[in-house]
Amino acid sequence: MDIRVEIDNIIRKIKQHSSEKSVIVAFSGGLDSSVVLFLTSEALGRERIKAVNVDFGLFTYQKARLNVASICEEMQIELDTISGEVYQREMMKGGPDCNLCTRKIKLGLIRACAGNKLILTGSNQSDSWGKYGTDFSSGFFAPLFSYSKEEILQMAGFLNLKIERIGENIYREGCKLKHLLKPLANTSYHGRAVSLANEMLLELIKELNLHTEIANVKIIGPLNENIALINISPLPAEVRYLEIITDNIASIGEIDSCVLVSHPLQLTIKANKGQFNNLRSRYWIEQGRLQPEFTAPLEFKWLLSTNHSLKTFQIVAYN
Repeated sequence: MDIRVEIDNIIRKIKQHSSEKSVIVAFSGGLDSSVVLFLTSEALGRERIKAVNVDFGLFTYQKARLNVASICEEMQIELDTISGEVYQREMMKGGPDCNLCTRKIKLGLIRACAGNKLILTGSNQSDSWGKYGTDFSSGFFAPLFSYSKEEILQMAGFLNLKIERIGENIYREGCKLKHLLKPLANTSYHGRAVSLANEMLLELIKELNLHTEIANVKIIGPLNENIALINISPLPAEVRYLEIITDNIASIGEIDSCVLVSHPLQLTIKANKGQFNNLRSRYWIEQGRLQPEFTAPLEFKWLLSTNHSLKTFQIVAYN
């Protein structure tokens, strides 16, 4: 890939799709949206851009808030922040559904405040929009649509963009609620468990000066039990670091038990009838949603749920 040529092509497409008018950039503070924000500024000038961030309260990483504010300040781009926490909590009562949350809440709230302005997103080949969507649809334009995370990382390096890692993966930021693999039936129990555990894990990794490519805490189990599955890759060589991490996660009051994922697991998944009978949906959950964020090979046991309030899926146990 000739990075300079690709960057010039992206800038040209931004000018073309925007007709060089004012635009909105859906901005999370992560790698993808930061590259889009910078290239849009190069294409149109910062006076024609407004960055809009949706904040999910308890489920937004503290590092994300710092990134959003500092990057917009450095680029001298106007920033608006919208609260999406109430809407997200209500949606996730039916079970995990990151794609619906992105469409209906994250992008939906930005669409509602954008008027007729074009909205640019960081969607690319690493997410479901990049795999199944188009680069331009219903007033949204994804300039990085055809690129992989590795290629976007190369662009950031070429442009000398210094973007602080936010979340669980060197390439992804997301929100902490994506690690709750069951319904958000009780925010003070399920919500606090997933929020505190993932924020704590990243703080410990920083304090212990560990290099990780994956670092997250998945919360599974029946609704009356929070089981924490800790994923760290590569595992630190010193056993005492693992003990420190496990002991700290286990000390969180909302977590009932925890285990470090170091061996293959079988996950037992209960799903509503629609997802249970849809093999393509099950495959996406297994290979697109779960396996990339676990640090050991997974097998899956699917059960049809009798809980009519469950709209997606729930991981109830591991073996």
